[in-house]
Amino acid sequence: MDYKHLNPSRSSNIVVIACLAVTVSHATCWGCKRAKGKGQRAKGKGERGKGKVEYLAFSAVSMQALQSTTLRVSPLDPLRNRNPSKGGKRVFFVSATVAPKVSAPQRQKEPKKRVVITGMGLASVFGNDVDGYYEKLLSGESGISLIDRFDASKFPTRFGGQIRGFSSEGYIDGKNDRRLDDCLRYCIVAGKKALENADLPSDKLSKLDKERAGVLVGSGMGGLTVFSDGVQNLIEKGHRKITPFFIPYAITNMGSALLGIDLGFMGPNYSISTACATSNYCFYAAANHIRRGEADLMIAGGTEAAIIPIGLGGFVACRALSQRNDDPRTASRPWDKDRDGFVMGEGAGVLVMESLEHAMKRGAPIIAEYLGGAVNCDAYHMTDPRSDGLGVSSCIQSSLEDAGVSPEEVNYINAHATSTLAGDLAEINAIKKVFKDTSGIKINATKSMIGHCLGAAGGLEAIATVKAITTGWLHPTINQFNPEPAVDFDTVANVKQQHEVNVAISNSFGFGGHNSVVAFSAFRP
Repeated sequence: MDYKHLNPSRSSNIVVIACLAVTVSHATCWGCKRAKGKGQRAKGKGERGKGKVEYLAFSAVSMQALQSTTLRVSPLDPLRNRNPSKGGKRVFFVSATVAPKVSAPQRQKEPKKRVVITGMGLASVFGNDVDGYYEKLLSGESGISLIDRFDASKFPTRFGGQIRGFSSEGYIDGKNDRRLDDCLRYCIVAGKKALENADLPSDKLSKLDKERAGVLVGSGMGGLTVFSDGVQNLIEKGHRKITPFFIPYAITNMGSALLGIDLGFMGPNYSISTACATSNYCFYAAANHIRRGEADLMIAGGTEAAIIPIGLGGFVACRALSQRNDDPRTASRPWDKDRDGFVMGEGAGVLVMESLEHAMKRGAPIIAEYLGGAVNCDAYHMTDPRSDGLGVSSCIQSSLEDAGVSPEEVNYINAHATSTLAGDLAEINAIKKVFKDTSGIKINATKSMIGHCLGAAGGLEAIATVKAITTGWLHPTINQFNPEPAVDFDTVANVKQQHEVNVAISNSFGFGGHNSVVAFSAFRP
């Protein structure tokens, strides 16, 4: 389309806007189709040009309207009052609408779109029982010890939150149990225990519409042991010694897949892998499947089993781990001046998320409510967080908007707080950007006791967050010996505190700049 006849120098005629945030595509105007010969109008009075309009022309009145901060161009309204000849002027009119005034955030009210937590399941360094897990956290017990799963004596870091005595009896048949990577075993057991907690044992599953039940359990690394063993067999014995289960049991989606196969759940089923932000990404995505009407029930969370030589060695190479080998129990010390890196952990944390309507119809035990969440990216560095916390603060703000919650309503934060030099303060800086008055906010770090469980971290911490809501007790952040002055929050240092939680958020961030925040509260009909 030829725009040369739109002469911006003739201010009495038109104003041409060349750069607009919103453009109208495939619109047509009267008299824009130029025939040969200067000034000649296209044949056929009122014939419309068929070119794609990427430039919008506005009258002076329209320009004044656009300059107002309270007006917004609507690309959905048609161009009106188009007249090819009105006083020799060509005028386009685009309607402008007044933006609504900002009001207090509104929480979801529709039962089909409200998402509630009806079950929780886990595999952790403190066992497979949710109540037992939280009792250990409340007591301030450290689950960190020297690694004995393999010979770690030559590693600079020789400790972690290693799970011992894990049993899948009653949840996985013996033949499969011997083949599976621990990452998958943790996932399956945690998922089935979460269903039991949701009053959905195996004999009641037939009552569900399984086409509307899904699984979304992620992992940062997938079946790392299976992968490592397969590579070792290839190098030492040749390709014929690679097990046919190598690929299926190594890929990250297999936890969700196997759990879905066991349960017969035919709804949305996949895995998200965003490093240590994985679990929260899964909660956010699962809730959105429910809110969009694609599922009634989702099992969501994260699983990880990376305390093996290649996993430990990889993080050592990143210089990310604490090397406090002489005192492992005090090694994970978020917000302490003497912190020297994070401590590896492992396990799985899973929630059963349902629409309120579905949960009420089946008489489910409603534990808490998922209010909303958000995910974004720092777009800054492969492993380092932004020191100003911009990406994280934006993610927190977006999660509150999605939840229909104002910053003033939040009075508890389960922090990502990994015990790294840069990460701990970057998160604090981000929190301060969003919450101007922090005097009423309690903040704690689950990782101080169980270590950093990578892709499963957000799942295990979401369970701790929900238990804080239901019990009225916050677990301590242990190993607070020499606090950072910049952390001017109540970190629930070393001793549990009683606290009535109004709204809680749980933060999880991962390598690659992945940020995720989810919000929970007590269920109120």
